[in-house]
Amino acid sequence: MGQVSASSSIAVAADPQRALEAIADYEKVRPRILSAHYRDYKVVEGGQGAGTVAEWTLQATEKRSRDIHAVVSVSDSIVTERDSNSTLVNTWTVTPDGTGSQVTLRTSWKGAGGIAGIFEGIFAPLGLKKIQAEVLANLQRELS
Repeated sequence: MGQVSASSSIAVAADPQRALEAIADYEKVRPRILSAHYRDYKVVEGGQGAGTVAEWTLQATEKRSRDIHAVVSVSDSIVTERDSNSTLVNTWTVTPDGTGSQVTLRTSWKGAGGIAGIFEGIFAPLGLKKIQAEVLANLQRELS
C-alpha cells in the first residue's frame, strides 16, 4: 500500500487572508465552488474554519465514488480536511503571490496494494487533478 497524491495550484486575485477565509467558509463559499463531481454536500457541524465537519460524496468516475466525512483544522495558511471514513486528506495551502495569492490543493491517501495499487497510483491522480482544477477555477472566479 503506497501513498497516492494529486496536487493542483492556481493564482487568485485575493490577499492570502481573504483566500483562506473563503476556503474555510463551508457554509456559503464551498457549495458554490464544488464541481459536479461532488454530491450530497452538507455541513454537519460548525461551518466556518476549524472544527467544521462536512460530508459529501466524491464521484471520481462513473463507477468510483467515495463518501467523505471531513473534519477541518486550520493552521496559519493551511486548511486541512481529514476524512474520518478513510486515509484521505485534502490540504489547502495559501501563499502570497504578488498582490494576490497562490492556492494549492493536495489530496493524498494510502492506496491499494498489488496490481490494483499500481493502476490506482497512475490513474487516480490524473482524474483527481482534473477535479481539483475545476474546483480551483471556481474558487478563482469566486475571489475575482
